[in-house]
Amino acid sequence: MSLSIASLLTALPGCLAQGTIWGIMALGLYISYRLLDFADLTVDGSFATGGAVAVMLIVRGYPAPAAVLCALLSGVAVGLITGLLHTRLGIAPILSGILTQIALYSVNLHILGNKANQAVSVDKYRLLLTLRNPASSILVAMIFAAVLIAIFYWFFGTELGSAIRATGSNPNMSKAQGIDIRRMKVLALGLSNGIVALSGALMAQYQGFADVQMGRGAIVIGLAAIIIGDVVRHAVFKETRYFSVRLAFVILGGIIYYVVMGVALWLRLPTNDLKLFTAIIVAVALAIPNIKKKGYRSSRKSKEKEADSHG
Repeated sequence: MSLSIASLLTALPGCLAQGTIWGIMALGLYISYRLLDFADLTVDGSFATGGAVAVMLIVRGYPAPAAVLCALLSGVAVGLITGLLHTRLGIAPILSGILTQIALYSVNLHILGNKANQAVSVDKYRLLLTLRNPASSILVAMIFAAVLIAIFYWFFGTELGSAIRATGSNPNMSKAQGIDIRRMKVLALGLSNGIVALSGALMAQYQGFADVQMGRGAIVIGLAAIIIGDVVRHAVFKETRYFSVRLAFVILGGIIYYVVMGVALWLRLPTNDLKLFTAIIVAVALAIPNIKKKGYRSSRKSKEKEADSHG
């Protein structure tokens, strides 16, 4: 890629489209990571499951919207399995996610017809998104993101959604209030992985194929989107109680992440180092709140000492 502004501007629409799709995936991860406080590693597998289900259905003649819906339902089923492994069998959250993720590798291979990947060409099928038309893909992805944010805003304001949020915030108190926390965890994980699988279905259409490895590292990208979105939101609003704003900044975090990746490729950084670059971005974003707290505490202590000396 040439180091010219024109080439960077040409690549930006693709970065925006992919960033929005990964932002949708981060919305699903937000449910388990932020609301439920559950370290769910299933997403690396459920993302690929959504892509595989959608592509195979489209290839068999089903319309793309129906394929996306089936992909979402397959992700819900996957999340329910992880939830049941944790709540019914007593397996730790991380291990239950890992077990489901490992099993999904074989399941995804079977879905793809015992092949590592399956192509779906925009020349043969009517797809919702395509790499050939980034502008249209951005619009479709934004519509999906806006609809999901609206649905989340409504659902997590209902009694059931509030029970899920309470379970993640304080499970002991929620249990004392009569909330079935095991049921809430299973439902939340099903919803989370359903959204992740939906984003996988969109990504498979956008790139023109589904691959058994397409979800590899998805949890890192999702965490990067969530954390970058939080950092930007704090910089803009300091603090906000509006749930919809928090969700919108998750999408923005995904877009910022992929724009940064696009700039890194434009600068001709080695592609082999992109995962390392991603890990550094996530580590820095995670460290920023802690650094701010330490800076605030140190400044507060210095002010208190100064006040004592004057007193």
